[in-house]
Amino acid sequence: MERFILAGVVVLVAVVVAMVMERRRPEAPTQGSWAVPAQLDRADFARPEAEWLVAVFTSATCDSCAKAVEQARVLASTAVAVDEAEVKARPDLHRRYHIEAVPIIVVADRDGVVRTSFTGPPSATDLWAAVAGVRDQPTEG
Repeated sequence: MERFILAGVVVLVAVVVAMVMERRRPEAPTQGSWAVPAQLDRADFARPEAEWLVAVFTSATCDSCAKAVEQARVLASTAVAVDEAEVKARPDLHRRYHIEAVPIIVVADRDGVVRTSFTGPPSATDLWAAVAGVRDQPTEG
């Protein structure tokens, strides 16, 4: 009987210690978020007359950027212009739109209003579904 009481006390002490340790654990550090432009000047990008623009902000040193560009290029059509803005080739665009992380993909309508965006490489399915989704929504104005 003493063994059961001793085992119960040990378990109780272990639970109390675990609860105290969990309360003392610091909160996770805040995570930075990267700015994504809300509006683009379509004249800054390829085919400003196209109904939609998929702009991909990249860097040549970014491994996931190549994948993001490859996924975006599949979307190119008469209605969808796809334009890569690599930081060393087009630093003016990165400065103008305050791009601090790559890849960033923005989908803008004919007026340059960003309708959806991705920070980091989306899956091909997510990107294609997002573009299809905004194309199906009526534009305001």
